[in-house]
Amino acid sequence: MDSYSFIAPAKINLYLEIIGDAGGGYHELAMVFQTIELADRVDLRPSKQFEIRCSHPEVPQDKTNLAYRAGELMAQEFPQAFARHGGAEINIDKRIPVAAGLAGGSTDAGAVLVGLDLMWQLGLTQPELQKLAVRLGADIPFCLMGGTALGTGRGEDLEPLPDLENVYAILAKYRSLQVSTGWAYQTYRQQFGSTYVSGAEALEEQRQRFESGAMIGAIARQDSALIGKLLHNDLEKVVLPAYPQVAQLRQTLEEAGTLGAMMSGSGPTVFALVENQERGADAIERVKAIIDNPDLDLYLTKFAPRGIRVAN
Repeated sequence: MDSYSFIAPAKINLYLEIIGDAGGGYHELAMVFQTIELADRVDLRPSKQFEIRCSHPEVPQDKTNLAYRAGELMAQEFPQAFARHGGAEINIDKRIPVAAGLAGGSTDAGAVLVGLDLMWQLGLTQPELQKLAVRLGADIPFCLMGGTALGTGRGEDLEPLPDLENVYAILAKYRSLQVSTGWAYQTYRQQFGSTYVSGAEALEEQRQRFESGAMIGAIARQDSALIGKLLHNDLEKVVLPAYPQVAQLRQTLEEAGTLGAMMSGSGPTVFALVENQERGADAIERVKAIIDNPDLDLYLTKFAPRGIRVAN
């Protein structure tokens, strides 16, 4: 059985709107996902059982790791293939910041799904892999597909959008700062639940309004300047007041000559869009001059047109 290595990219949200209650404790969302070049490397080697190792000390190296759970799911779904081929040693070279709202755990799990499909010669289609992926997490189907996409429902209902080319992003995160995704959504529900749309017809009308809205039009026209102005994230309403460091970081990035800045997902990572690499490098230096904090990590990356792929 062959070994495989994968590039597993991170993602940001260019748009996140909480529309209503999807039931079961989940929210009905309208989002625009974007893959970026910042990525983990995931290596899979044949092994009798599943084992997991990671270069980052804060990433669990046991059955709680989402990538390990992806292996277990494949073994449950394809017991004959598991019995014939065995499991895999999963090695993660972690380059995506941990607990950053960038889908680092989700993209690693997606790489395991793709890897075992190849190692076990299952021949699964993209829709079949995505159906498995959503059982592990709502972000994983997009991590498999990548590029630019509209996500509705919990984020797993995906519609590809035109690829955004030659757009760069600055990512900024305080290494020691984490924000609980569960807390962010629960707090939003407590404060803004009265604004939720309810009923299938009203939800569908809201989704259609979003799909014909300004952000989707700006993406269709490849208008990065307008996209920067239209960045939107409902969760900022609860996270920024509770985490002034994140609010200051967002403001600093916005004032550093960028096209626009926003928190990604539930945070605490903040990103800003820039036209090119030179503008990005200049903006990073401006941020460093204002926020002189060794705990702050800054990255310059580029939009990517696809998700998980086999490494060269």
